[in-house]
Amino acid sequence: MATAGLFDSLEQLVLLLWESAWERPFQFLFTFLFPLAGLAIFCVYVVLHLVAPKPRLPFPSEKSYITTNPDGTVSDPRPLPCWYDRWRAEGRLSQEYPTIPAGFPVPDEATIEPAEVEVTVVVPAYNEEARITAALEEMVEYLDQQFGRSTNPQLLQPERQERPAQKQNKKGKRATTPHRLVFKPDSPTSASHPGSGTSPSDPVPSGYEILIIDDGSRDRTVEVALAFARRHALHDILRVVTLQKNRGKGGAVTHGLRHARGRYAVFADADGASRFSDLGRLIEGCEDVVDGSHRGVAIGSRAHLVGSEAVVKRSAVRNFLMRSFHFVLMILTPPATSRIRDTQCGFKLFSRAALPHVVPYMHAEGWIFDIEMLMLAESAPATPVLASDGSVIGTSSGIRVAEVPVGWHEVDGSKMNLVQDSVRMAIGLAVLRASWMLGVYRRRLT
Repeated sequence: MATAGLFDSLEQLVLLLWESAWERPFQFLFTFLFPLAGLAIFCVYVVLHLVAPKPRLPFPSEKSYITTNPDGTVSDPRPLPCWYDRWRAEGRLSQEYPTIPAGFPVPDEATIEPAEVEVTVVVPAYNEEARITAALEEMVEYLDQQFGRSTNPQLLQPERQERPAQKQNKKGKRATTPHRLVFKPDSPTSASHPGSGTSPSDPVPSGYEILIIDDGSRDRTVEVALAFARRHALHDILRVVTLQKNRGKGGAVTHGLRHARGRYAVFADADGASRFSDLGRLIEGCEDVVDGSHRGVAIGSRAHLVGSEAVVKRSAVRNFLMRSFHFVLMILTPPATSRIRDTQCGFKLFSRAALPHVVPYMHAEGWIFDIEMLMLAESAPATPVLASDGSVIGTSSGIRVAEVPVGWHEVDGSKMNLVQDSVRMAIGLAVLRASWMLGVYRRRLT
């Protein structure tokens, strides 16, 4: 009886609203529809503030790393270099003293300290005891061949110092040339702009580093990584950072990129699914799109594999979810990001100058973090366009992204729950896009 009365009341209310809208449409819009829409938007805004990702601050122990010593022992925790902390401090200084005269040596917010190595590889790892060794084997073999190791004799054992020298004496140079340079380190275009992270007096960096970000693993991931470093004499080259609490893949990658020392920073999955020897392609792709401030991004893409045996063998459900997610992505993301055919490949590279425009503004720590990175690159502030003689001929907004085909294969042991994580990614994408549209966060420091 009560239910029937409730339905009658609702029916009368709907009829009243319909008659009001029909007889006095403008009055209905301004007295009912517009206030209701405003209330709905306000409610969504409040809900987004409650559910939008809020990255936690790092614990003190997460600002240090361990590595192996030449005698095979594990080092004590060492301070982890962090360009991000210095960048934030300089930004606060600029805001605190806005009347500093022109020419005073306070760097612009977009600057980043010079690189110390040529390549930083960030490897997020969560319970990867069984898979990380194979990935590291491929990684180190390629990096040793193409980039060599640091020239600091204290970091290398004698046999490791002789090996590159023998190769150079035999061939006169490195075995292969992995990439080309669009802006040479000593050219006016690369050295003169404050955001490039280089200056004419800076030495050209050499070697590489591998940052393994252990995301609160419960297995022997750390021990296996250190044993690998011990066998390959990667003393102070392979560094292990342990997160006190699990943050998710996005949080681990962001933490690693905040501490990258390389001219190029790339993150690669610990399962070794992407062919790491395609790193040279990523660097070439990045340099093909860099702007006058050295900003550029290159992402590995598996889109060329659609229709191949690697994709056809997947389950019908997985292929359906993949296509559905891509469709939603095209609808909800800005133009440049929506045109990218594969946003989720775990093999992405950033030039050093691009890092301050992306990493400090990251919020997402789950599977959706790749898309936020690409959206932040697309929305980066304008930078001068330089002519060959170094003169400014215009401006260019956003950081261009090169989508580069890379080799890839399925690896057993995936931790992704197909249905649950697909739903979470769709929800995360909707929250991300709504948060940008309503100003909950966008290019706002975390």
